Amino acid sequence: MSDDEGYLDKSPAAARMGKAAEYLVAASCILATGGELNVSTSLVDDEGVDLVFHRRGSSVTLAVQVKARMSTGMQVQQGRLMAFVRSQTFQPRADLDMLFLAVDVELGAVMTAWLIPSGTFAEMVAEPNSRGRFRFAASMKPDSEDRWSPFRLTAAELPRRVLARLVELEKEGVGYRQGTQ
Repeated sequence: MSDDEGYLDKSPAAARMGKAAEYLVAASCILATGGELNVSTSLVDDEGVDLVFHRRGSSVTLAVQVKARMSTGMQVQQGRLMAFVRSQTFQPRADLDMLFLAVDVELGAVMTAWLIPSGTFAEMVAEPNSRGRFRFAASMKPDSEDRWSPFRLTAAELPRRVLARLVELEKEGVGYRQGTQ
């Protein structure tokens, strides 16, 4: 069995744990920014968007697809994070970022995260595999220098990076709701 196939054999609790990780990110970003960030969630995430961030007083939004892996998984225990993004739902655009994260299930906290603009992710990944998935694999070690290390963040850095991305989009005039430009 290949890494792709074995990894995708998910436990019945995987969707529940993934949704909990999304809410963990949402809550921690709101709290760490003193309420400057707000977050909306999708009822259905069939378009590859799990969270939508916006700043208080701004109409700019940042859509985020979250791929969380738990500390109970072998890859995370070995200091690596591997995730797959379905090419069928992945549509790179200026106001969409990919968020890969490792979650410490015992502490209920983000261990390591990577926030990557979707256009950059699309440029950096290889062609999708035979199952139509792009593979993300990165080291969680702070001193590693893999190709994803420029995007690696601590839990404390993540909320400020989301704010910075919103400011970048605001300056570029991206992500405004129709009729507000």
